[in-house]
Amino acid sequence: MDRSLYIAMNGAKQTLLAQTTNANNLANSQTTGFKADLEQSRSMPVFGPGYPTRVYAMTESPGTDLTSGPLAMTGRDLDVAINGEGWLAIEGADGKEAYTRAGDLRLTTEGLLQTGTGLAVMGNNGPVAIPPAEKLTIGSDGTISIIPQGANATALAVLDRIKLVKPDLDQLEKQNDGLLYLKDGGVSPEDASVRLIQGALEGSNVSTVGAMVEMIELAKNFELQTKVMKQADENSGISAKLMQMA
Repeated sequence: MDRSLYIAMNGAKQTLLAQTTNANNLANSQTTGFKADLEQSRSMPVFGPGYPTRVYAMTESPGTDLTSGPLAMTGRDLDVAINGEGWLAIEGADGKEAYTRAGDLRLTTEGLLQTGTGLAVMGNNGPVAIPPAEKLTIGSDGTISIIPQGANATALAVLDRIKLVKPDLDQLEKQNDGLLYLKDGGVSPEDASVRLIQGALEGSNVSTVGAMVEMIELAKNFELQTKVMKQADENSGISAKLMQMA
């Protein structure tokens, strides 16, 4: 009796954990450059004293789906999308270099180039700073050119270059801040083969339909587990009455 109850209880708990991951993916289906978290269940033997006869289910995240999201043209000067493989180098909140494909950039009042979430974009010599300009252009290789404020259209000046990298995907891991870092804690070198598209954004790679279908399947699975627990409780009550009659 207790075995069926234990298995159902554990199954319900793991289903809720999987639902949490799926719900987070679904919530970020419209987030620029978001990469979906993967989840899977596997069998895990119960370790401890006694004969190892019991196995429970365990939900885990084996990694992140690093496939590209759809591109959308915006025409905005500060929107950039990676054309093909590669990543934008940014400075994480803890000061470490991190990587993203979210190219919805912006300028602060102090002239710092940041992502839409307020993190500094890395250039040749650290975070990129841009003085007041009549026009700003970001080339396909990340080169930032400006026409200084008050100058004529012929006074185009190269200011800096956005750091673009292309590390092996198996070297990257997604951390709690949603950014990607090198697993060894290091810094990836620049890669001149990475190309940008100015005036475009890469969307989330989450399939809304797929996430909705999975949510329904997980909800049905949770309902099944609770029914098993309820049935186990009813069987326990009936067994207790039979024992009293005996």
